[in-house]
This record gives sequence, structure tokens and C-alpha cells, in this order.
Amino acid sequence: MLTGPRRLAVWGDPIAHSRSPRLHAAAYGVLGLDWEYGRRRVDEAGFVPALEELDADWRGLSLTMPLKNAAARAADALDDDARLTGAVNTVLLDGSGRRGFNTDVGGLARALDEFGVRDPAAIRVLGAGATATSAVVAAARAGAEVIEVRARRTGAAAPILLLADALGVDVRVVALDDPTISPVDATIAALPGGTDLGRVADDLASHSGPLVDVVYGGWPTPLAQAWERAGGEAHDGLGMLLHQALLQVRVFVGGDPAVALEREPKVLAAMRTALVGD
Repeated sequence: MLTGPRRLAVWGDPIAHSRSPRLHAAAYGVLGLDWEYGRRRVDEAGFVPALEELDADWRGLSLTMPLKNAAARAADALDDDARLTGAVNTVLLDGSGRRGFNTDVGGLARALDEFGVRDPAAIRVLGAGATATSAVVAAARAGAEVIEVRARRTGAAAPILLLADALGVDVRVVALDDPTISPVDATIAALPGGTDLGRVADDLASHSGPLVDVVYGGWPTPLAQAWERAGGEAHDGLGMLLHQALLQVRVFVGGDPAVALEREPKVLAAMRTALVGD
């Protein structure tokens, strides 16, 4: 176990809304680590200069938008999920360079399991951006054999199609408003908060299993309301946020998101409590 003071922070723009400081403080409190975890507003242009300013006191960074792609380019090494998605939300500074990880993938896969989505045959992903790419990889990790990606511009999903062979799944891209709706076991929404699809949302909700929306502000979203009208389940993004943060703690403490922490059940319970606190 690492000892001594260490510095960590979450960077992004905007950043004032981030719940990461309370999540990480709760974890390190349980683990008995005297680590400082702060936040800093950093835009994409300022990311590399800010990264180069960090000294040996720094253990790592959590990153939110718009820094995830820039962080992947700046990393000396990438884990498999970061390499697949081209996105990094966790940078470990351990003396061997900048190691980049994408814990969004594992966090979303763990959230799906927690919501009862296990061994799904098919999952629908709404959106085609960076978060949707992580969602597709998470869906494959959850066991989906078919992943339908719905996008306003189908051409924007071309990079996601390239993942199909690497993931060993059947990825199908269709227009967001395509009237042909195949039934799926779950839907992951990776659209901007407040997106209102109108009647399309109601049609999708009737054939799409539970909804996991990565948004956790402004809840319920218009999509969540459509699922509720259809009598379905709708889950916000707090589950993903919680579990990706736990995997970040694993990285910062032990260097590996696949290796559980000491007293991990207590760590997770403390983080869950901190997440819903005022």
C-alpha cells in the first residue's frame, strides 16, 4: 500500500459540477491514505502545458470532457480500453511515464450488471461521439453479441464500426429516427443532457429494455420520461460515475483497474454514500 502525501485532481471544462472530489475523498478515507484530491478547470488547449507543470508530488489525474482524447494522445502507454476508444479519463503518474486508462468502459459495464443487465443478446446505443464509443465497448464487455448504434448522422459512427472486429461483435449503425425498431435487452443513451427526441423516444422506449442514460444532471431527462411513460426502467449516470471512480481508485492505489482494493466493499459503500450526499 502506498503511503505519504500524494496529489490528485479532476480536470475538465466545465468542472465545478464534478462529484469526483467527494467520491475519491471517501475512498482514501477508508483506505487511510493522506491524499489530496482537488479540481481544476483546464480546457483542451491548456491541457498539455498544465500536464507538464506537474511535479513528483502528483500521483495522477481524473479527466472529463473535453480532455479525454487529448489525454490519449499525451499518454506514454494506454490500457486496452483506452486504446480501443482513443479516450483516456485516468492518467497515472508513477515514475514510469504517463499511463492512460479508460475506466468509463468498465464503470458502465459494472453499472449495467448492477441494474440487472447480464449476458444481453443485443444492446442499443444512442449517439456516436466519444462517450458512445465507450458505451459500445462496455456493451461488448457485458456480453452483447449485437450492438445497434443510432446516430443523427450515421457517418459520424464510422469509427465505431471499425471496433466490430476487435470486439468480436456485430455492430449495426442506423439513423436515430429510423422507424424500424428491433427489440433489444437494454439501451445506453450517450447523448447530450436535455436531448429531446420527441415521438422517436416513445417508439424506442417500447422496444428497448431498461435505459441507462449517462447523464446525471437535470434528471429525469426527456429520454427517461419517455421510458417511464412506457412503463420501463430508467437509470441515470450516477451508477457509471460511481463504478468508474472506483476503478480509478484501483489505478491510483495499485496501478491496475482489474485488481480489487483492500476492504473494497467498505470503500464502495463509502463512495456510494458520498455520491448522494448534499
